[in-house]
Amino acid sequence: MQQYEKEHLEFVLNNAAECAVLLKTNGDFPIEKPSKLAAFGAGLRYTIKGGTGSGEVNSRLTYTIEEGLERAGFEITSKKWLDDYDKVRAEAKKTFYKKLKKELKGNFLSGMGRTMSEPEHDIVIAGEGDTAIYVLSRNSGEGTDRLVVAGEVRLNSSEIRDILELNKKYSRFMLVLNVGGVVDLSPVMDVDNILLISQLGVDIGSVLADIILGKQNPSGKLTTTWADWESYSKEGTFGDWNDTKYNEGIYVGYRYFDSFGKKPLFSFGFGLSYTSFEIETTSVEDNHTEIIVNTKVKNTGSRPGKEVVQVYLSKPTKKLDQPYQELVAFAKTKNLEANEEQELKLSFDLKDFASYDEETASYILEAGCYLVRVGNCSSNTKIVGVLSLNDTVTCLQVKNCLGKPSFNDIKAKEMPVEEIPAEAARIKLLQEDFKTQSVTYDNVYDIDERVKKMTDDELIYMNIGGFDPNAKGLSVVGNASSHVAGAAGETTSQLSVKGIKPLIMADGPAGLRLCKIYYEDELGAHDASDNGAIPESISEMMGPFVRFIANLIVGTKKVPKNVVIKEQACTMIPIGTAIAQSFNYELAKGFGSIVGEEMERFGIHLWLAPALNIHRSILCGRNFEYYSEDPLISGLTAAAITEGVQMHKGCGTTIKHYAANNAETNRYNNNSQVSERAMREIYLRGFGLCVRKTQPKAIMTSYNLLNGIHTAEHRGLIEDILRCEFGFKGIVMTDWILEMMKDKNSTYRIALSNEVAKAGGDLFMPGCKGDFSRMKAALEDGSLTKEQLQINATRVIKMIDTLAE
Repeated sequence: MQQYEKEHLEFVLNNAAECAVLLKTNGDFPIEKPSKLAAFGAGLRYTIKGGTGSGEVNSRLTYTIEEGLERAGFEITSKKWLDDYDKVRAEAKKTFYKKLKKELKGNFLSGMGRTMSEPEHDIVIAGEGDTAIYVLSRNSGEGTDRLVVAGEVRLNSSEIRDILELNKKYSRFMLVLNVGGVVDLSPVMDVDNILLISQLGVDIGSVLADIILGKQNPSGKLTTTWADWESYSKEGTFGDWNDTKYNEGIYVGYRYFDSFGKKPLFSFGFGLSYTSFEIETTSVEDNHTEIIVNTKVKNTGSRPGKEVVQVYLSKPTKKLDQPYQELVAFAKTKNLEANEEQELKLSFDLKDFASYDEETASYILEAGCYLVRVGNCSSNTKIVGVLSLNDTVTCLQVKNCLGKPSFNDIKAKEMPVEEIPAEAARIKLLQEDFKTQSVTYDNVYDIDERVKKMTDDELIYMNIGGFDPNAKGLSVVGNASSHVAGAAGETTSQLSVKGIKPLIMADGPAGLRLCKIYYEDELGAHDASDNGAIPESISEMMGPFVRFIANLIVGTKKVPKNVVIKEQACTMIPIGTAIAQSFNYELAKGFGSIVGEEMERFGIHLWLAPALNIHRSILCGRNFEYYSEDPLISGLTAAAITEGVQMHKGCGTTIKHYAANNAETNRYNNNSQVSERAMREIYLRGFGLCVRKTQPKAIMTSYNLLNGIHTAEHRGLIEDILRCEFGFKGIVMTDWILEMMKDKNSTYRIALSNEVAKAGGDLFMPGCKGDFSRMKAALEDGSLTKEQLQINATRVIKMIDTLAE
């Protein structure tokens, strides 16, 4: 390993426990020293480091949890169980792929992200020692949503039987969750010690060993509500092929559970520690529209640890219905020793949490009492302040841009009046402090002099991802870049003779997704592993001949003899959800800096991450990439990672997927029907927060439609909201759109290059001859103006100046 790899892996291992969430503890853990350990569960040997698809990172080394525990000094005494499980899993995998190949009928792309449910078995539990763990694992990924079946969202009967037996048999037992999303734990809630280790990268076993031994104290908090499946909202639809209806409106996640009286297994923001804490609110103050909450946190236990203070706001229900509460601020302590105290100052601007009124197209704060709550999770908050506003105020006047769905959102009933504690602060807000601002939607764009001199063909090349007009094979992630092996894509090289360099882009929200080994020739850099650009999850379904044909289609090259093989090993950071669970802005920024440093090293200008779509449903296959069901957590985590990346010269993030991309089913052609209010308060708020705070260099639109218009073709989303309201200064690109994504069973078509350019989308990715021809025809028939192409090209060339100088 090179020095940068060692330093980056060390940073991950020393901080990953902040991303782990201790869900239950009875004091049996930590233990004093490594010992005999009876360890069971698929996650021991089939550890999931992160999800499939764009979440994959080609690191130099990967250790299983079993290997990590053994390297830490534990003696695994359950080898026979693990060996027997190997055989069961191997047979189950053969059956799974045989059945899947038959189901797909040669359409292997539709199998992307499909994962095997955990198999049933009757292996006897046996292992020496008085300490046992069961590592439950689940995988998911890009292209496929999760299923409510045994061995997936639900536990299967073998898992339930073994977990409950271990809980009775061993004096110390911990259930460890190596998962990227929610699993229904209701059948095993008798277990006294449950740890959500999550998916932390290439050496999860070392982190788990540190936690079991007390070398690190888990301090993560849940960013998604964990409940039994039946308790989740059944409002709206999920998984329908053509249209997804977001009937639940603003009542997503804890906003639904709190407002409709549902009790989860583990609430949003919940997480325990090996120690205990006491949170005291010392004062609540106002500075015009800014609300300041001063708190003091004391470690009342016997071990060092960290705590997260969370501030929630309850708004009055008047014209607009409101959720019971919403998160408005949070802060994490340093590592507090036993009996040590720390003062934390938290603040929020009340205007930032104004509600959207569709009737007046404005963000408003209605007259009434606003309750400020402080606690350590959404189900444990205390009223500490009452903010009184005598008159309704308009904070921001905008316009409705997003169309209407075919339904009305559900509404929660007004909550009963609560008793206000006598010690709660009373603050009277002044209407004159809330100045109404208005957005103008008439941006004027200057056209770069270099762009003015471009021919029509050159303008079109600037608006499309880089492709070789003479190349054979499809341009897909992994082979769409000629400058860096395994990069996802790049802007055009057709104008390099004029000094216009390409921007190189890499995928992978948990690190850079590049080829681990490569070679170079006169045509560029190429994968040297012979694996090609076919994702492993798809490649496994193919026989040798089909795999050979598929690699021909995508233009995979055979590695020539006598070439120099080079390396580009990348660091895998924890999955998005895990990073958000740290509730630590500076730590997230540190993970982003790791990626930025490696971007500099390997010549990557734009990282196609972070992804901050909302956890609308626990069934979304890509939730592991995303941060939370809450837009504040999502926006701040994305901002922190962006800040970390963009500290490095020539490096930028591409926040995605903009917007309402909350499922993988028919993702290229599915229409999300969402109200304007829900879009603005839930699904767009995180994007706006990230843009205003850190100005990411790029934004990627999503595949789906929004109320009948593709997001990539949606001028209201791209121009009106993103550029005019949020003040975005960077470039807008599409996700990777290919002709093969057309679906004859879909009501809606895929996005088109000419329509994207017309809407102000700057780059149609990854680019091909068909995209070029379609844009040229639209230019010739007048449906696409040359001025718009010039405006788009100017934004691209200015970003090239910024990043590729």
